[in-house]
Amino acid sequence: MAAADDALTPLSPPDHATGTPRFLKRKGVSLRRLASRADYAWRQGNRLALYTLHAEAMRRMNKRLQQDLPEKPKPMPDGPVPGQRRMLADIAALFAADLKAVEDGLYPAPRDGSMSLRELLDTSRAFFRDVPEVARRRAEGAHQEVNDDPERFGGEALPRYYRQNFHFQSDGWLSEESARLYDFQVDVLFSGATAAMRRRALVPFAEIVKRQDQRKLAYADIACGTSGLLGPALTAFPRLRGIGVDLSEPYLSVARERLPSRRATFVNGMAEQLPFFDNSMDVLSCVFLFHELPPKIRRQVAAEIARVLKPGGRFLFVDSLQTGDIPDYDGLLSLFPQLFHEPYFSTYLTEDLTQVFSDVGMEKTLHTSAFVSTVMEFTKG
Repeated sequence: MAAADDALTPLSPPDHATGTPRFLKRKGVSLRRLASRADYAWRQGNRLALYTLHAEAMRRMNKRLQQDLPEKPKPMPDGPVPGQRRMLADIAALFAADLKAVEDGLYPAPRDGSMSLRELLDTSRAFFRDVPEVARRRAEGAHQEVNDDPERFGGEALPRYYRQNFHFQSDGWLSEESARLYDFQVDVLFSGATAAMRRRALVPFAEIVKRQDQRKLAYADIACGTSGLLGPALTAFPRLRGIGVDLSEPYLSVARERLPSRRATFVNGMAEQLPFFDNSMDVLSCVFLFHELPPKIRRQVAAEIARVLKPGGRFLFVDSLQTGDIPDYDGLLSLFPQLFHEPYFSTYLTEDLTQVFSDVGMEKTLHTSAFVSTVMEFTKG
């Protein structure tokens, strides 16, 4: 109908402010929207193709490597596993929701995949160099290399639960090489949809910013990694200042390089001992943290979040789906701890997060899903 409406309004009186016929203004808006949608589709389509191709190449490499590695029991799902068509449809739905948020003015159009060609080639080569090492660790059940070499990684000063090769990745989270490769590895796993899943936290964040002066908001992203959410948040809200907190100094080093903004500050610290005063923060966020924590530490982190938030403060949470969120994915979720070194994932799947936060005086005020992630907002009473 939009095209028909444009065709019916050539004699509309001009806009008095600009002298431009209104139908041309409407057509201009429509053309700009089409152009922005085409740009979005091009960028996300390229990401989907890039990471899907890497995933297929990795699958073939692993198939060859397994011929010379110790045989492992075949992973068995505990429930239904979605097919490729269903997963692609859910990625498309995620991208559609992401684009709608852009068109609703909640945040600007993303510029995902902005690596230079040289950086992309270097990262791709590093990814494929690491595939045999990950395959070896998986076959041998080797996931304590970081803990076994404390002198190299400075592990003695870190919590024991953290000193592991999560996902069987080289160096765990404790080297710059790992930091530069990690986001790429995660995107291969999620077919390039990781950034769009993170951005779902910006939807409730935009609602907060509408009600409060962003210049006065005290905000921190916990377990910020290489600034995967902090960067988009500062881009979306150009007067906001943010603090990235992470336990890995190498990851913070890469974050500082990727987000060289005066509005960004980075602090080395633990989520269970946040470096903030009581009742001092307006907004906190974290992405893909809680499934990496032991149950006892999850509760400590929730208590810390409640401690540092002001009354009425918000906690924005993005992490893996849990069992029952989307029943068709339950079997896929059960495969994660079998395929990767995810020592605390099984307990996360059944953790009652609503109760965990209720116990520390916080109420769940939003709960939705986005592809394989769950998005929640908790408000301090």
